[in-house]
Amino acid sequence: MDRDSPPPSLPTTSYAILGMLALRPWTAYELTQQLRRSLTYCWPKAESVLYDEPKRLVRLGLATAHREPAGRRTRTAYAITDEGRRALGAWLATQPGPPRFEFETMVRLIYADQGTKEDLLGAVRAARGWADERFADGREQVRGYLADGGPFPDRLHIIALFARFYADLFELILRWADLAEAEIEAWPRADGVGMTERAHALLQELVSRPMTGHAGEQGLPAHQDSEGTRGPVGSA
Repeated sequence: MDRDSPPPSLPTTSYAILGMLALRPWTAYELTQQLRRSLTYCWPKAESVLYDEPKRLVRLGLATAHREPAGRRTRTAYAITDEGRRALGAWLATQPGPPRFEFETMVRLIYADQGTKEDLLGAVRAARGWADERFADGREQVRGYLADGGPFPDRLHIIALFARFYADLFELILRWADLAEAEIEAWPRADGVGMTERAHALLQELVSRPMTGHAGEQGLPAHQDSEGTRGPVGSA
């Protein structure tokens, strides 16, 4: 198989794990921990899935598994095969699928008129809390990169772009939550309110907003967390 050949029909999670194995061999536990550290931002999966996918790769000949001693026990270590590297390269050469962003708060917002204003405010505040927590967690990862380069210092040129995207995303959610909470607080209830002055202004702004395309070079995200510090999030 080469980069011009179609890659095996596998879920994205399989290729994410192949990508991790391409960096170095991992035990099953190490692999799951590292995947949780990085994929939790862009491709969250249940831990059971992360444990099962390497076994699928072994069955397909894209990875190997061997037992190695670990004290009085043994543990399984996985490594990528040459065929696995070729499959990963072929997959990377294909077009990615469209973004799929699951955000339950937005589902609750769509049907908010079937509940109460307080229900919706609770959902918005939960989203803010999640984004604030993820932003803070990512900042700690970034501090580690700046201090010692992290586990893969030769990949920091990639990690920086990854971190910037998710810092901006979390900041977007935080800004939106502030805006939404202020607007919802002004509603008398969740149903039958119709076009408010603020709703009209928001919609008018959307149709008037230019699609800039390329924002150019900008500073780092300016969200200020609960500790009063600023910084992007990181992964891997």
